[in-house]
Amino acid sequence: MRSSSSPLTRALLIVAPWLLILALWYAIRASGLVNPALVPAPHMVLAKFVELSRGRLWEDIYTSTQRVFVGVALGVSLAVPVGFCLGWYRGLRSFMDPVINFFRALPPIALIPLVIVYFGIGEAAKTAILFYASFFAGVIVMYEGIAQISPIYIKVARTLGASDLEIFGKVIVPLTIPHILTAVRVALGVAWATLVASELIAAQQGLGALIQNASSFFQLDIIYVGIICIGVIALVMDLLLRLATRRLVAWQDRIA
Repeated sequence: MRSSSSPLTRALLIVAPWLLILALWYAIRASGLVNPALVPAPHMVLAKFVELSRGRLWEDIYTSTQRVFVGVALGVSLAVPVGFCLGWYRGLRSFMDPVINFFRALPPIALIPLVIVYFGIGEAAKTAILFYASFFAGVIVMYEGIAQISPIYIKVARTLGASDLEIFGKVIVPLTIPHILTAVRVALGVAWATLVASELIAAQQGLGALIQNASSFFQLDIIYVGIICIGVIALVMDLLLRLATRRLVAWQDRIA
């Protein structure tokens, strides 16, 4: 059923939470409950963003985005077939489930010393941290999703005379696509959340490095700029994926 709300109403609903956050931000600063020196005002953060934009900020954004993209691409590329096998073969899932959940529970930041030992302090180490976070997040989403696919679709296809190849290409793959896209979305969120940890490894560029360097000199406005940039980029990526998901799985709505 289509919403009857006007475009203006929808726009207000989108903008309202952000206006509320800004109002709360100013209120906390003005309340005296927190030292104003510890809470830079939004307009001060915006001014710092404009100042940094004239320098290396865009390079930091590009570097971090590239690292996340590579880590997620590698992690999801492996997570999709592994998650599919775990979800499709119940015995394999029962065998591997404790191992998957054990490694998924380990925070990537705890692995940094080992990553440095095995991968050094270059880009490979940062990619390894992001790969680790993306892979296990993607595997969990994939195998939980695949395990919920009803066998009735396979039985109906076999009844209609479909071959195994036709069943895989025309039944299983379309049913798997929504779970793949969800796995990518979850992996992206986890990767951005892990970015700062990955850039603890001797990073000279990147938003995580920007935040770490600013924290050393107590430059709170720069820290806020770095955090907001990470959130905005992650939000834009998620919105694009949600748009792609709606287009690619529109057939599900028609079936429903």
